[in-house]
Amino acid sequence: MGKLENEILNLLSKSEPLTLIEIAERLNKKPKIIFRSLRKLFEEGKIIWDAKTRRYTIDKDYEQQHLKS
Repeated sequence: MGKLENEILNLLSKSEPLTLIEIAERLNKKPKIIFRSLRKLFEEGKIIWDAKTRRYTIDKDYEQQHLKS
């Protein structure tokens, strides 16, 4: 996993669910770059996307297993 993916996971673990634009703004990156990483994280089952709100959040099972010590 790359540095950007780690930054996204760290951000989502410490915040409310966020949109693509909100994530890009908080990490000071272009949305296109963020989207690629979000897609990868989603495909790996590390984050969840809510189609109604269009917001991303960290998968709670992944968070419990990998991010909380």
